[in-house]
Amino acid sequence: MRRLTYENAKGESIVFFLSPLVIESLTGIGEVDADIQGQTAPYQDGDTYVDTRLQPRYIDLEGVITKTDLRDIKAYRQKILRVCNPKLGLGKIILELDGDIKEIYGALDGAPVFPERGQDVWQKFMVSWKCPYPYWQDPNQTSKPLQAYVGNFTLPFTLPFELGVSGSRTILYNTGDIPAPVRIDIQGPVTNPQITNKTNGQWLRVNRSIAADEILHIDTTQGRKRVEIYRGSQVYPIFGLFDHDSDWIQLEVGENEIEHIADAGDRKSLVAVTWNSMYVGV
Repeated sequence: MRRLTYENAKGESIVFFLSPLVIESLTGIGEVDADIQGQTAPYQDGDTYVDTRLQPRYIDLEGVITKTDLRDIKAYRQKILRVCNPKLGLGKIILELDGDIKEIYGALDGAPVFPERGQDVWQKFMVSWKCPYPYWQDPNQTSKPLQAYVGNFTLPFTLPFELGVSGSRTILYNTGDIPAPVRIDIQGPVTNPQITNKTNGQWLRVNRSIAADEILHIDTTQGRKRVEIYRGSQVYPIFGLFDHDSDWIQLEVGENEIEHIADAGDRKSLVAVTWNSMYVGV
């Protein structure tokens, strides 16, 4: 089974699967161009490998509107154009393939194209997306407290995880193909909390006391990095209190040993780490 759902920035969605919007061709879901970077020295033959950087991913969908009534064809053309509007910016692409589900964010690389029908009974169409960040991710995030779970805490927003007792260490497992950014939530009371990934040596620290009625939220996702305090229904950015030597920590592929310490309150505060595993292709 191959089903693609696109949800734009306004929350409108459209499904390409079976009649009336049938997928004929779908490319770019696995393959992605890579830029191999190297450096050279005087009189050196060739160069020295430095790194490989993936290019943005381009997904191209070709399909047909399996309707013959002109009014139906026009209605579906208008729906495709409305939902797949390039002026709306980034939207979410959800791909269901052979029982697996992955998602990625992309912007329309131009308006949908509807070739002349000629003698064709059905109307063909083409939709293309550019995905600036080329990795697919699991639609369901994984969340784990840093120690045995002891109770719920009501957050000001609906978040699909529960907080648990912090202190010492725990093992988190990233099943993806690349290191994964994390979202960290710490409920006070705690003073100057620090999270360390003992596996890769990365750490982060916030130089502030977190009260019992506050939650510290840190997001290390590229393009969405943030350090905030939740107090009731209010959100307060505290980016300036993020220790300037800190890393925007990630989970390495496989097992990661995570430790939480603080100047005070690390045995009373509640900590949860949340992430989505990332994949090179599907």
